Amino acid sequence: MENPPDQTESKEMMLQPRITRPKGGLLTMPFIIANEGFEKVASYGLLQNMMLYLMSDYGLGLVKGQNVLFMWVAATNFMPLVGAFLSDSYLGRFLTISIASLSSFLGMLVLWLTAMLPQVTPSPCVASTVTKCSSTAATSSQLALLYFAFALISIGSGGIRPCSLAFGADQLDNKENPKNERVLESFFGWYYASSSVAVLIAFTVIVYIQDHLGWRIGFGIPAIIMLLASILFVLASPLYVKRNATKSLFTGLAQAAAAAYVNRKLVLPAHNDSSGCYYHLNDSELKAPSDKLRFLNKACVIRIREEDIGVDGLALNPWRLCTTDQVEELKALVKVIPVWSTGIMMSINVSQNSFQLLQANSMDRRLSHHSTFKIPPGSFGMFTIIALISWVVLYDRAILPLASKIRGKPVRVNVKIRMGLGLFTSFLAMAVSATVEHYRRRTAISQGLANNPNATVNISAMWLVPQYVLHGLAEALTGIGQTEFFYTEFPKSMSSIAAALFGLGMAVANILASVILGVVKNSSKKKGGESWIEDNINKGHYDYYYWVLAILSFVNVIYYVVCSWSYGPTMNQLRNDHKVNGVRGEEQEEAVKLN
Repeated sequence: MENPPDQTESKEMMLQPRITRPKGGLLTMPFIIANEGFEKVASYGLLQNMMLYLMSDYGLGLVKGQNVLFMWVAATNFMPLVGAFLSDSYLGRFLTISIASLSSFLGMLVLWLTAMLPQVTPSPCVASTVTKCSSTAATSSQLALLYFAFALISIGSGGIRPCSLAFGADQLDNKENPKNERVLESFFGWYYASSSVAVLIAFTVIVYIQDHLGWRIGFGIPAIIMLLASILFVLASPLYVKRNATKSLFTGLAQAAAAAYVNRKLVLPAHNDSSGCYYHLNDSELKAPSDKLRFLNKACVIRIREEDIGVDGLALNPWRLCTTDQVEELKALVKVIPVWSTGIMMSINVSQNSFQLLQANSMDRRLSHHSTFKIPPGSFGMFTIIALISWVVLYDRAILPLASKIRGKPVRVNVKIRMGLGLFTSFLAMAVSATVEHYRRRTAISQGLANNPNATVNISAMWLVPQYVLHGLAEALTGIGQTEFFYTEFPKSMSSIAAALFGLGMAVANILASVILGVVKNSSKKKGGESWIEDNINKGHYDYYYWVLAILSFVNVIYYVVCSWSYGPTMNQLRNDHKVNGVRGEEQEEAVKLN
């Protein structure tokens, strides 16, 4: 007896293999990019007006309030390194981002509660000004709750920022795709641009809401945004490519360094007799270490196999014998440190926004002589972000396609060239800043405003726009370039650390900027006179201070050239050379066959 047609068809469908969609790809990008974008909108939006909140609602003085914010910003900049360590070594990127998103939301929720509940803040001020506030000071428990909110937000930033970029690259990185290099370059550029858009929204929309609708709504909206971002990111979990964490990455780096020191007196085997001399795991593709930084190769040299390796194939003492993979990871980190350090000077230049704020506040901020609208002094930083986004769009959608069309083959600018151009542009930005400030100060003195820093100098603030644009171009070239450089040069197990390095550079830059400022202020102060850095911008010599930064930036460009030369070819250059040599070899073989 035959089966009915419908039953037969259903059995055939059950026997057929189910076609599953490959994980990763462009479909995952909205969830990953939106998660970090919303985190930046929320955290940066809270930071901009936080000083006003601390002074008005907590009664903190200017100095104490600045110290609180400094510690918060410092923690936020350094936490990505901790997040990268936990992600690469133990948790994996997806779990790290998920936990960090929850932490950010809880921190913003606690901060919103400080604005909603009167019990957790001091009594309201009864005086007309914040500086004459007669309310009681904040108690230790009230401040502890506030600091707890800041800590949760910093933890969230430390987990999201270093992992999101690497997690997004994991979804697109496909070595079998011939256009893989171009796809990653485009992704890094658009990712950086989307982050800049998020910061731009934070500086405008969130700050406007806080100014006009109050702290309750101004703190509540970022918390809602972060909650939505967290939920959407977790719901897309089945779509992601999730790479397993390599346990104790930093321990492996420490073991490699220790083993290289312990074995420093060993003689490295000759190249033609190194087979079986280096310790590696069975599933490792790296049978012998590279020739770069060869002194570190001693960490994986097998001295006496019976004494160094157990019956299970593992090293008996991992602090005396490491795998070739551990050695190459340590080499990768050591090799990029000089190149990484060259980006610190650019970050120092970008951090001079407080002085530019004073400049803009003393100049004519009208769009034209007939206009009544004035650009807020704190909004001039938008020109930096606009320049950065514009460059990414032009570079990705106009410059590269046009150059490729002209040459008849795909064209891309080497990442080391882009980073060098960015550092040189940063030098130009400081030179322009010094020139404009010299002209502004001279005009102010000629108009009799030397003792009146609050007066408006008859010079358009639009003269400040070129330096902001140059800073944006420098960050687009060097910032994006360094992120791409770290990701491509590091092994996949270290990709989150690669993303955290740029943020760590910014943290170091902020500390060094304060050191440079203190040195310049103290060394330039005359006996009984003013220094180059004064509260009265018309009496100080901010132009001289800018020239100091410009000179340091130019020296940094030379330093970068040396570092770039000593580093040698990048991984992408080596792959391209290998492809070219392979094609030439095939052509020569074909010619031999034809002859």
